[in-house]
Amino acid sequence: MKIVLLSGGSGRRLWPLSNAARSKQFLRILRNPHGEMESMVQRVWRQLGAAGLKDQCTIVTGTLQADTIRRQLGDEVQLLVEPESRDTYPAIALAAAYLHSVRRVAADEAVIVLPVDPYVDDLFFEKLKELETMLSRTSADLGLVGVTPTYPSTKYGYIVPEVSEDAEASGFSEAAEGARAYGRVASFHEKPAEAVASRLIEERKALWNCGVFAFRLGYMAERIRQAGLPFQYEKLIEDYRRLPKTSFDFEVVETCGNIAMMVYDGYWKDLGTWNTLTEEMGVAQIGKGTVSPDSRNTHLINEIHIPVTVLGLSNIVVAVSPDGILVTDKEASPRLKELLEGVQSPMYVEYDWGTSRVLDYERIDENNEIVTTRLTVAAGKRTDAECAPKRETVWTIVSGRGEALLDGVSQAVGRGSVLRISAKQQVSFEAFEDSELIEIQTGSPSREEGAQRRSYPLGSAVI
Repeated sequence: MKIVLLSGGSGRRLWPLSNAARSKQFLRILRNPHGEMESMVQRVWRQLGAAGLKDQCTIVTGTLQADTIRRQLGDEVQLLVEPESRDTYPAIALAAAYLHSVRRVAADEAVIVLPVDPYVDDLFFEKLKELETMLSRTSADLGLVGVTPTYPSTKYGYIVPEVSEDAEASGFSEAAEGARAYGRVASFHEKPAEAVASRLIEERKALWNCGVFAFRLGYMAERIRQAGLPFQYEKLIEDYRRLPKTSFDFEVVETCGNIAMMVYDGYWKDLGTWNTLTEEMGVAQIGKGTVSPDSRNTHLINEIHIPVTVLGLSNIVVAVSPDGILVTDKEASPRLKELLEGVQSPMYVEYDWGTSRVLDYERIDENNEIVTTRLTVAAGKRTDAECAPKRETVWTIVSGRGEALLDGVSQAVGRGSVLRISAKQQVSFEAFEDSELIEIQTGSPSREEGAQRRSYPLGSAVI
């Protein structure tokens, strides 16, 4: 059995802490069993390790998130980086081709796909091991995991099981304690309207889809070839833009007539909005600030050095980061994505070598701007060579020491050193000890220049 974890999306419902480079799964706002703060992806990785499944995992992600995953999970994690973000169907197709061509996985081996950030108990990962058995006993092409809904949500897909008084006729197998373990699926509905969701729950005993997909590798090979696409990994990378930009639910699940499902009765929750996330944080305040005692059920998360005071406000979330400030009623927080328009360049990004935080941004005129950024570089790490074709750059070493490489020429630098970098010059920095740099760039208003300081080759498998 192989496991594919999908890590994508910008997590705009958790703005301003999440952005294109640091999605919701990377926010360290949960407590682990030792009382330390951890992110959703660190929690899932820890649980997979406890279930003995870590070595079977491949994480599919985009270029902006690859460094953050390595920083949080370590260099041993196996990453597959998409050529571009095209939703879950292309990501799963690429992972399947990679397992076939690079890992030489057999066509009859089961592949389990799940999001990288489910908030579940440890039992969930033990149940995943049963999916391969379910595929064998039901001869299904696809396997899903369903959980009993608590309200008619419009955010989830719904699995409608076949219902029959005869468990065998309905395709259900009996668990040891007599409860239904798994069975056939009558239909699948992806994110229906609230009225439809209510009817599905009441009349057809529908379950929430947990976002888990199980299939034999050969089944995905057949689906990809039927679409006129190559199943060889390198060729699929070249043709990646030909893949429809759509979800696996729409492209595969809703068009498959042979689906089985497993019922999961344990704890499962989507932490995709501020109101659900704060229910599981275990702490009401992170960062500088004060929350008055009469501010009940209020959470403050502050990532900047300026203190924030909350006085006499209950049932709210105050989130502060370099990307912006959010003050929201908890019940209203799911509407945040609807309110945000456009794509803002991330002001804070984590890399495997350190961090980048925009301190100040000033637009001088249509052709010029000044961007001041604080860079931290960990000891023994090196930033990749970067070039700003339309910007003049000044680096000031605030602390630490290391080696700057400017157009191939090495220069030892330390605290107080100032390095002037002309437009089109390539520069990188290797830290001999933990170092901090202040970078001031002046020139073109194209903020995309220099925003992505390090990335893996597009479409590469990082092993």
